[in-house]
Amino acid sequence: MMNSCNGQTKDAVVRPATQANRFYTGNPKELRQEVDGYLARHKKSTTYNDVAALIVPHAGYYFSGNVAASAYMTLDPKRTYKRIFLLGPSHHVWLNGASVNTEADYYATPLGNVKVDRETALALTKADKVFTYKASAHSQEHCLEVQLPFLQCRFEKVPPIVPVIISTNDFEKLKRMAEVLKPYFNDENLFIISSDFSHYPKYEDAYEVDARTGKAIETGDVEQFIATIEANAHSGKENLDTSACGEFPIITLMLMLDGHYDVKHLMYQNSGDIDDYDHSRVVGYHSFAFLRKQQSDKGFTLSEQDKQQLKEIALQSIKDALDGKDSRNSQPHPLNSKLNSKCGAFVSLHKHGRLRGCIGHFGEDYPLHEIVAEMARAAAFEDPRFSPVKREELADIDLEISVLTPMRRIKSLDEFELHRHGIYIRKGYRSGTFLPQVADEVDWTKEEFVGHCSQDKAGLGWNGWKDAELYVYEAIVF
Repeated sequence: MMNSCNGQTKDAVVRPATQANRFYTGNPKELRQEVDGYLARHKKSTTYNDVAALIVPHAGYYFSGNVAASAYMTLDPKRTYKRIFLLGPSHHVWLNGASVNTEADYYATPLGNVKVDRETALALTKADKVFTYKASAHSQEHCLEVQLPFLQCRFEKVPPIVPVIISTNDFEKLKRMAEVLKPYFNDENLFIISSDFSHYPKYEDAYEVDARTGKAIETGDVEQFIATIEANAHSGKENLDTSACGEFPIITLMLMLDGHYDVKHLMYQNSGDIDDYDHSRVVGYHSFAFLRKQQSDKGFTLSEQDKQQLKEIALQSIKDALDGKDSRNSQPHPLNSKLNSKCGAFVSLHKHGRLRGCIGHFGEDYPLHEIVAEMARAAAFEDPRFSPVKREELADIDLEISVLTPMRRIKSLDEFELHRHGIYIRKGYRSGTFLPQVADEVDWTKEEFVGHCSQDKAGLGWNGWKDAELYVYEAIVF
């Protein structure tokens, strides 16, 4: 029973174990023995304390249980996550979006109930209408339910789950989903992506197709993954229905990656490997772990040549815009690897010493040279405080670029250095930042600096930073 706000009680809503005795046994004792048996096969596997996400198959345990166990054994059973996001595809309902189960208080399995974080589920639907709730997307769906017994056997207490079914091939919608989810993609939470791989080719073709798909995931490059999926679809492999049924949840995950993750391929099998099962029509199963890299803001530098090249890129971007060209086709080559680093940047334009435009992008989702080109063009033509720059002004305009070094998570203000570090505060889908040079313009202590950022930029209130995520970065200004 649960208490309502008026003091009365209501029955908890429990989503039943609809796949028991279908994808796995409904007998609790036998289920625990089966799952523990799969996990035991990987008892010598390395466990990690920095797992951000897993990709795990969702077929019947007889076929994919061993591969699934290889992923779950990478998790430290003593690690405490605040919540677990379960993302999977829809096998029954086309949504053209995502459905978050905001109705259920618990998901049932033969091993007991797993709590749903309904507050976070509701927050997703309020953040963007691409997230809705459609009961039909969850009622008979197996891809999330089959993950729960593994979690129940691996963890003494399973953290609350956020069940999300993703069903759309609209890339812009997938990007919106990733933007809403990314604030939760931190070391407090775990993401589990449910996906099988090749469906129904013959055994040898499955190995070939799945190898290509697996290599694409290992790169962490979403564009390469999408291109590989499309290439597989046009490869002429007989009976290949899909090379990843969880393609859209995987894309959503990869859109949240920012270069700060190592992707480890853990295991591959297909159904033809199970007791010489039919080799003429198989399904492939991969498992992957995404590990957070330890970040440091020390050591990121730009040479004078790098700085000059970025200024050339910025200026050329403005000239191309004036000529009606696409600046992405005019980058000087070759590019230093540092210019492909994913970090934010601001571009400021000054004319006779006075500001003529300034636009920046705070994020780590695009290569530096692309951000500089885009921000230069935006500063010249899209800053609402100024009229667009004209061609005859270019000779009088000076460019200033502020490159933001990769962010580093901090646990205490003791790690924050006023005047050297910028601060980025994130909590839920609220965030805000102050560049390092802001400290040069005001007479604040570090506590006041962070308090103002929390209150004025992130909208979290003066003390809101105390239970938010804090990141520091530096700015290279030239």
